[in-house]
This record gives sequence, structure tokens and C-alpha cells, in this order.
Amino acid sequence: MEIILSPSILSADFSELGEQVKEVAAAGAPWLHIDVMDGVFVPNISFGFPIISSIRTLTDIVFDVHLMITEPERYIERFLDAGADVLTFHAEATDKAEECIEMIKSRGKKAGLAISPNTPIDAVVPYLDRLDMVLCMTVEPGYGGQVYIKAVEEKITALRKLTGKDFNIQIDGGVNADNITEPVKAGANIIVAGSSVFKGSIIDNIKGLTAACAQL
Repeated sequence: MEIILSPSILSADFSELGEQVKEVAAAGAPWLHIDVMDGVFVPNISFGFPIISSIRTLTDIVFDVHLMITEPERYIERFLDAGADVLTFHAEATDKAEECIEMIKSRGKKAGLAISPNTPIDAVVPYLDRLDMVLCMTVEPGYGGQVYIKAVEEKITALRKLTGKDFNIQIDGGVNADNITEPVKAGANIIVAGSSVFKGSIIDNIKGLTAACAQL
């Protein structure tokens, strides 16, 4: 299965966000990860519809929107309108997961379900036949720059056994050139990277992360 790199703009320089988005696309990253935080489900607040809509005009790269918000069903339609191609919400944030998935799929977009490091994969199993992706957080949601939690690899491996080789498993948090191969070996195929992409040369960093995966 193809390994997809999804750079997270949470680590971007917001004063140069437009140019950095273009640079990510020019470097060959197929997806762009957009973290939306509400200050309720997680302590921090990031950005919402206006930012996504404004950068949507700059590139046709896949917008991989990760909702770290309480009751995501309230806002799914608006994030799809803003330009999300893949929309992921947290199992811990709603009791209406089936409804959220249907809202996303009815618009012809891809639906993802995320679980935090301490949440078992049992939380996503009932929905696997409707999902396009599961996101296993490899850090606690809500902060950039955290250390990769290696123990999550056991969940990734177990999930891959359940889903087979053609299902998308994403990981998010603490990934760099030194450890990127570890979640891939465990079974992840979509890798979110923030600081390791945006700190320094975006183009060189993306090339380095891609090259590390290519050796597997």
C-alpha cells in the first residue's frame, strides 16, 4: 500500500501560511493535514472555516481535516463546504458517530474516525464497514511538538489485522525522520508530520521523510 505523507499546518508559520501550503504541494506531499481544535474537547484553539476556505483556493492537494471538537455533528456540513476532502472526527467527542459518518459520505467525501492513545480500537470496530480511515493518535490530542507514543503501535497492528491491507490507517503525533518507519512497519500508511516538516526547509524535510519510507 502507498505511504501517504500529510503535513500538519498546525506547525506552520501562520504569517506565511499561504506560501507554505503551496510549498508543501510543490514538494510532492499528496495530503495536507488541518487540525481544528475548539478549546473544549482539547484545551487549545486553532482555526476554523475561514482559514480552510482561504487556503482551499491555493491548491488542489487533498485537505485532510481533523476535528478535535465536541459534538462534531454540529459543524460537519460547514467543514465540507469549506473544502475538506477527508473529514475525521473523534470517537470520544460524540455519541452520534453513525450520523457523522453518513453526513460525510452523503457528500461524496471520505470519513475518518480518530481515537486517542488510551482509547481501545473497540471504539471504531462497529463502524469499519462505513469508514475510509481510522486515525490512531500517537500523542495526546490538542498539542503540537509532543513525543511519539510507541505503545500505540500495538493498536495499529491489531487494527491492520482487522481491516486488511487496503484500508487507510493514519497516525498523528511525534513523527520525524528517525521514527517514521516504526508506525509504517506496524501497519500505518498515512503519516501526519508537523514540526518535522515545517521546521527548516519544507522541501528537504518532505524529501527526507518520503525517502525514509521508500526504503521499507
